[in-house]
Amino acid sequence: MKLFLSFLSNPETEEKPKTLRECILEDLEKTKGELEIAYSGFDNVTDPDLIDYYIYEVNAVLKRYRYLLNQAAALSPLPEEDSLKLNAEPPVSPLVG
Repeated sequence: MKLFLSFLSNPETEEKPKTLRECILEDLEKTKGELEIAYSGFDNVTDPDLIDYYIYEVNAVLKRYRYLLNQAAALSPLPEEDSLKLNAEPPVSPLVG
């Protein structure tokens, strides 16, 4: 029922559709959070199998982070977004390699 009622909402109060750049920046923020969670998990485990799991998890999230950074860099910045600076480096370093 909630889905049906969402179609009946007032169009004047609806949010504008997100641009590709906004989606990428939102995904970057989510990925940063996932990276913090993965590092936290790595710091709190002692079982060798779980250590291996978190190493792969951190490395996978770092690869996604780098991909999203490259995608964001490929888009031309908007004039009002000049104050937003994207870091070329991930917030942390990989665990292996």
